Amino acid sequence: MGDVTSLISHYGYAAVAVVVGLESMGLPLPGETTLVLSAVYAATHSDLNIAGVIGAAALGAIVGDNVGYWIGREFGYPLLLRYGRYVGLTETRIKLGQYLFLRHGGKVVFFGRFIAVLRVLAAFLAGVNRMEWTSFLAANAAGGVLWAAVYGLGAYMFGTALFHAARPVTIALVIGALVIIIVAMRYVRSHEAELERRAELALPGPLRPVDWRRRRG
Repeated sequence: MGDVTSLISHYGYAAVAVVVGLESMGLPLPGETTLVLSAVYAATHSDLNIAGVIGAAALGAIVGDNVGYWIGREFGYPLLLRYGRYVGLTETRIKLGQYLFLRHGGKVVFFGRFIAVLRVLAAFLAGVNRMEWTSFLAANAAGGVLWAAVYGLGAYMFGTALFHAARPVTIALVIGALVIIIVAMRYVRSHEAELERRAELALPGPLRPVDWRRRRG
């Protein structure tokens, strides 16, 4: 935490944008903590403005997620095709993932920004599953801006009091995310055969990247 504060005091908005951006790409960095600390710093120091902090965090989130999306799109899918079978990801299950992301990808990208477990994965998964970039960008930008505004303004308005509450809030979000993931996994497993049938109807033929323009509905 002290290191993050030192980065903020020395590099200001650039530190916020870079740390948030690298976390959004998938690196284990404290992007959310950096945003909260920067907002608290802006409330007590004149050299940072809260609007600048929110803008830097939103920019870092959007750019970082787009890099993560590109990595998943360019490298994730070929790796799944080549090595997925070694970890139980058959072509049928990869197609099932395409189908589920095709139906709910925008929700995953938007709400994933608020959940620690998904924040570093949603963009990569969107790329792997060939989510249409314009749809990804819309959900990604909306989630990134809202996330930066909610956490930034909240920390700025309530200062250190909110910062001390950030840890239990984050723990609650992680627990909630784990519950959602467990429920989703149980649902998928219990309905896997039916979902695979639907996936085959929606995406017939051999496994290939999804054409989002033709496969909606």
